[in-house]
Amino acid sequence: MEKELRVIISGGGTGGHIFPAVSIANAIKAKYPSAKIQFVGALGRMEMQRVPAAGYDIKGLPICGFDRKHLLKNIAVLFKIWKSERMAKKIVKDFKPMVAVGVGGYASGPTLNVCASMGIPCLIQEQNSYAGVTNKLLAKKASKICVAYEGMERFFPADKIIMTGNPVRQNVVDATISKEDARAKFGLDPNKKTILLVGGSLGARTINESMRQHLDKVKNADVQFIWQTGKYYNAEMNQAVKDFGDIPNLKVLDFISDMGAAYRAADLVISRAGASSISEFCLIGKAVILVPSPNVAEDHQTKNAMALVDKDAAIYVKDADAPDKLLDKALEIVHDDAKLASLTENIKKLGLKDSADVIANEVVKLAWGKQ
Repeated sequence: MEKELRVIISGGGTGGHIFPAVSIANAIKAKYPSAKIQFVGALGRMEMQRVPAAGYDIKGLPICGFDRKHLLKNIAVLFKIWKSERMAKKIVKDFKPMVAVGVGGYASGPTLNVCASMGIPCLIQEQNSYAGVTNKLLAKKASKICVAYEGMERFFPADKIIMTGNPVRQNVVDATISKEDARAKFGLDPNKKTILLVGGSLGARTINESMRQHLDKVKNADVQFIWQTGKYYNAEMNQAVKDFGDIPNLKVLDFISDMGAAYRAADLVISRAGASSISEFCLIGKAVILVPSPNVAEDHQTKNAMALVDKDAAIYVKDADAPDKLLDKALEIVHDDAKLASLTENIKKLGLKDSADVIANEVVKLAWGKQ
């Protein structure tokens, strides 16, 4: 009889790291219901809430990133790294994992360093087309590196790389609602072309401004809009619409819980270029205009976007240009059926199915010593 499977999963900081981590854990539990899984995150970051909400135990490390603007503050950072390494060592010794998984983010550094030093095999999952700092540092110690983009040999040893794609929300991929019913669900005309704008759960200032500044064009457009403002900007954007007057072809929401239906309703999506979102667009074959956030490490969202744009699988609008150009570009594309069809066809070629399952298989193989 095989011994109990024990897996440690570390990382987080953003939803783009946390969601794949939880998906991998769920895929492992589906194969081995008795598996023990321990998460390790960074204190004060969103994984400390999201992971328990998904049903898993998590331990927090006091780790944080270096402050490049205030160098003296890094004395405290160095102490936190030292303390995190000691805490990670105790967590690993107590839990006794057979394999460690790092998904990027501060916490995965000390956790996987400790595991590697103790001879525990490590797997890292890199969501973006431009590798994060932590994963680049961990690559030499990892046995396997799961990626979602071609050309990752720039960052990692080629013989360790496995092309798996990124785990995505299953309810997005599995949505069976028709386009007409999806539009009706949002209180829109079932037969009218529709543009969906999403900026993440908190919202994206630039995408919101691109709408707010051109509400006259929105009202006069022969197309309807689902506009997710994000919770942070919702009151301000709703007030702008109220001040403008009635816009019957516009649905304004702070948050959309059923993204599967929202994507089905849309002929065209306008979005940031986070790795998880892009993976969803590829799997469902959705025409998209990407407006990468400039406020992310190493400008990785622009690199994510260009990986699609270079294959004619998405349209790119620079963040700084969006308030002036985004809405006009969207209205041009949504009325060009040939362009919509080619974007859909090209992006679908880039989709990788069952990513969480494929990664889980690799994790299990390492745990049982079947490299």
